[in-house]
Amino acid sequence: MPGKVVDEVRVDPTTGRVYAEGWQSWSPATWYPVDGTSLAPGSDWQHTMRYRPGTPIAPTGVQAEGVLVVDPGGGEPARCYGAGDLGSVPTLWTELVGDHLVVRCNGEVQSTSSADGGEAALAAYGDWFARRVGSAAPGAPPTVWCSWYRYFEEVTSAHVLENLRAIDAHDLPVDVVQVDDGWSPGLGEGLGVAERFGSLPALVDEIRSSGRRAGLWLAPFLVGSRTTLAREHPDWLVGDAGRNWGQQLVGLDVTHPGVRELLAHVLRRIVDLGISYLKLDFLYGAAVPGARHEDLTGTEAYRSGLSLVREAVGPDVYLVGCGAPLLPSVGLVDAMRVSPDTFHAGGEDGSTGLRGLMPVAARAWQQGRFWVNDPDCLVARPSYSERGRWAEAAVTYGGLPSFSDRVAELDEWGLRVVRDLLGEGGDPSPFPLERLRAGAGLAASERAQRAQARDAS
Repeated sequence: MPGKVVDEVRVDPTTGRVYAEGWQSWSPATWYPVDGTSLAPGSDWQHTMRYRPGTPIAPTGVQAEGVLVVDPGGGEPARCYGAGDLGSVPTLWTELVGDHLVVRCNGEVQSTSSADGGEAALAAYGDWFARRVGSAAPGAPPTVWCSWYRYFEEVTSAHVLENLRAIDAHDLPVDVVQVDDGWSPGLGEGLGVAERFGSLPALVDEIRSSGRRAGLWLAPFLVGSRTTLAREHPDWLVGDAGRNWGQQLVGLDVTHPGVRELLAHVLRRIVDLGISYLKLDFLYGAAVPGARHEDLTGTEAYRSGLSLVREAVGPDVYLVGCGAPLLPSVGLVDAMRVSPDTFHAGGEDGSTGLRGLMPVAARAWQQGRFWVNDPDCLVARPSYSERGRWAEAAVTYGGLPSFSDRVAELDEWGLRVVRDLLGEGGDPSPFPLERLRAGAGLAASERAQRAQARDAS
C-alpha cells in the first residue's frame, strides 16, 4: 500500500465504517464498510474528469482525497483525518488487517476524534477547516431557474425569454435566470456568442428589467484542443482534461501571465454586461497534472486561478463552483455543486436513475461550513420519472434552490413542487446532526446498490 502509516484503529468488522471524500464535485463521496473497496472509474477519461487525475485508485481498501473518517463501531470515538491547509490535499488509504484498520497518507493531515460518531467528526472538521483558512459563513443563496436540463447546448435567447415570461405569469419566486452551456463557442474562441443564440446583452437587459439577476455558465479553466486559443498559444496549456464538445480538452495554465490577463478581461466584460451570478464549470481543468509557467502544484495553481476569478468579479457576484476541486475552493465560492449532473442528454426520462443522490447525501456536512451546497437542479416535469425522489433530496440535502424545466411543460404537481422549493428560499446554515446521519445512511445504501450493480455486470 502507498503512503506512510498515520494511524491504526481497532474496528468492529461488522459495524465499523469509513467516510471517503472525493477530489471534486463529480467524484464519489460516501460511507463504506471497513472491509469495503472504493468506487473506481470505468475508463481513463472518467478518471480524468471525475476523479483525481494522475492519482491511481488502489485496487483494495478505501481511498479518499483530503478527508477520511474512521468510525470504529461499538461506541468508540470516530477519528477524522483531514488536510490542514489549502496548500495541499493529501490522498489517504485504508487497509483492514484483522480487526485493525490501517490508515496511510502521502502528506500531512490534521487528526481529530469525536465521541458523537462519524458525522459529528466531519462537522467538527468542517468547522475547524473553515476557521483555519479564514472562510466566512456563507450568505443567503438566491433562487434560480437554469436552462440546462431542458435545452442543453441548443438553448437560445428566445427559449430563455419564453421562460422568463412564464415565471412572471405564474408568479414564481425566482431571483436568478441563468443561461447554461450553449450560449457561446467557449473561452477558446473568445467571448463570442453562438450565432443561433441571439443577443446576450439584450437578453441580460430583459432579465434585469424583470427585477431579477442574470446568471451565466462559464468554463474558465479549460479549452478544446482544436480551438483558436489552443492552436495560437500552446504554451498556455497544461495537460489532458478529458473529452467533451466533440474534442479533447486541455487544462489552462492559470499561472501564465497571458492566461491570467485573458481571464480577468473576460470576467470583467461579463460583469460589465450586468451579469451577477456565475456558474463556473469544469474547474478541475486548472489542477490537471503538467508543467506550468510558475513552479506550483496543481492544487496551488487551481487556488491561484480561482482567487483571480473572485478578485476579477468582485464580492457581489454570486459564484457557484462545479466540477471543482473541493477543499482548495473553500472561501472563494458562495455555493458548490456537490454531485455530478442529474442526467446527461438521453437520460431525460429518468432511466439513468439519481446519479447525484449518493454524494449529495454524503456531503451534507459541508453545507453552511464551506459554502451553500448545490445539489443540482430540480427537474419537475412529468416526463422525468425520478422527479419525486429528486425533489425530496433537493429539499432535504440542498441549500441552493434551483429548477431546470420549460415552465410551460410543468403540470400541477410540478408547479406546486417548484413553488414550494423556491418559496422556502435558500438555506445558508449547517444542517442538524440528525440530518447528517440520515444522509450518511442514504449514501451508504446508494453505494451498496452501485456495488451490487457492478458485481452483477
